[in-house]
Amino acid sequence: MSNSTLTLAQMLIARRSLTPDDNGCQKMIMHRLAASGFQSETMNFGEVENLWARKGTEGPLVCFAGHTDVVPSGPVSHWESDPFTPTIRDGFLYGRGAADMKSSLAAFVTAIEAFVELHPDHKGSIALLITSDEEGPAVEGTVKVVETLQARGEMIDYCIVGEPTSTHQLGDTIKNGRRGSLSGNLTIKGIQGHIAYPHLAKNPIHIAAPAITELAQTVWDEGNEYFPTTTWHISNIHGGTGATNVIPGEINLLFNFRFSTASTVDSLKTRMHHILDRHELNYELVWQLSGKPYLTPRGTLATAISSAIREVTGIEPELSTSGGTSDGRFIADICPQVMEFGPRNATIHKINESVEVADIERLSRIYQLALENLLL
Repeated sequence: MSNSTLTLAQMLIARRSLTPDDNGCQKMIMHRLAASGFQSETMNFGEVENLWARKGTEGPLVCFAGHTDVVPSGPVSHWESDPFTPTIRDGFLYGRGAADMKSSLAAFVTAIEAFVELHPDHKGSIALLITSDEEGPAVEGTVKVVETLQARGEMIDYCIVGEPTSTHQLGDTIKNGRRGSLSGNLTIKGIQGHIAYPHLAKNPIHIAAPAITELAQTVWDEGNEYFPTTTWHISNIHGGTGATNVIPGEINLLFNFRFSTASTVDSLKTRMHHILDRHELNYELVWQLSGKPYLTPRGTLATAISSAIREVTGIEPELSTSGGTSDGRFIADICPQVMEFGPRNATIHKINESVEVADIERLSRIYQLALENLLL
């Protein structure tokens, strides 16, 4: 490797790449990969920069996926050091994106460089799919690259997403799927009136309460081996004019399903409409699907990553589907085996985000061994 993983991670962190501004990170990665025989293609949509880089034309194709964009730092004065000046302190590398996920990006690159140098005649192909729109709306990033690849018949056999998945120590957790996210904007209508004359009004809060109670108590599914049961929760609720003597004319609720592969989008919608209709509510409901669930059962990819983790850390990793959504939900449309693995997630999106320095090189080694397990 011409530079250590730590050095590359520091160079990436130093670039202020707030969504959707890549700020030159992908060009840096593209330049490094060119020396290892990669052909790079920029796929820019709107303000979002995306990179598709590939070495080889034969299968199987192993893809590393991630994002160069980071969330805002928050008040800089609350940080112990400038969030975009990578700083090593007490064995940790501090900076916005250190854990989520510029250390993973650096580890991708140096793992590939080491693998190609040691095994120039390896079978199959290697690719990187990098976006600058994962932390934002996620509508012009990975999903668009996947649509482009799908349209021209390019499929991926194995994909490792570099999201920070480890909980207590590097290697303890691999994400082998994620729950889907289905949100709704529900307006239940009543009749506004003077609170002293309730017979002339219809209080939507009162008439909605039994339905809300049933929705909150409904068992939507039993989950499965990999997923917990589906949940339904209200995130916002509003009703009323602000006055104490007015019965409101409507109540508005924002809610979200986090659902497993044991349910479908259509089944959840149908059951919720059935409950609302049975309570004879006058309502309007607008749905928004943020992501479908995806799942990769135990198999070739899980074995390859788990074996690499054991060799480097001595830990037996657990498979988990916890947490929010990730770009893995898009990649699963063209890849049958998608898993997420990266550094500890204890400080992601927080003030003083950091990653343990020793873990950065170990992460690169794990990715390299995973490549060997899949392509040798």
